[in-house]
Amino acid sequence: MSQRSVSAYADAVHAEIARMADAARVVDPATPVPSCPDWTIAQLVRHTGTVHRWAARMVRDRAAERLDPTTIDLGLPEDPAAYPEWLAAGADPLVAVFAEADPEATMWAWGADQHVRFWPRRMLHETTIHRVDADLAAGTQPVVDRATATDGIDELLENLPTAVYFRPRVAELRGEGESIGLRGPGGNDRWMIMLQPEGWEWNRSEAEASVTVSGATDSLLLLLYGRRAVGDARLAVTGDERVLAAWLERSAL
Repeated sequence: MSQRSVSAYADAVHAEIARMADAARVVDPATPVPSCPDWTIAQLVRHTGTVHRWAARMVRDRAAERLDPTTIDLGLPEDPAAYPEWLAAGADPLVAVFAEADPEATMWAWGADQHVRFWPRRMLHETTIHRVDADLAAGTQPVVDRATATDGIDELLENLPTAVYFRPRVAELRGEGESIGLRGPGGNDRWMIMLQPEGWEWNRSEAEASVTVSGATDSLLLLLYGRRAVGDARLAVTGDERVLAAWLERSAL
């Protein structure tokens, strides 16, 4: 599936980090995050900023295996109220590491693409989803631009099979020929997920599915990541909702 250039991903990551920091600045650090029930906004920001610094270190070192994030000096402020500035301060170093690295260089990644280029793309979608979390905590309705949302769905489906080591229920994504259709505006953004006894696959077929979800592309992305509910008025579901519910339960990251 088509992807952006590394520099385009890096620019988009930088912008999303700035948006997330802005959302986090306007609320108390102890504010609960409704889409991450176990976290406060401070914990959400700390997690995201940690991931950025972890990914930057791994790309800089061309890590051949997963590095332990606890071994990295995060420079985390003592006061959680300073976390948004700390998050924002991580953007330039992260983007600089991506710019300096050879995107074709091999390295460890949890996803399907074991190259440096995996990480700018992954950091865009990691940050975008957590920026959405911060918006929801701040009482703002989140919006994800269509290009990012489309690529985000592609990226999720491409990498989901290799997520089984930290999300074991992904291995349960099987079926007897059931299918899930995702349909964006005008039919231009579309995905078909097909469940078979040996596993699942996806393509861009327009064929009729067991269950079809239609809506704005960013709403489809947020549904797949558990940030929209099946009953949300911005989504229309037709067909066997049990197939969709089983997918969402087992594919949750």
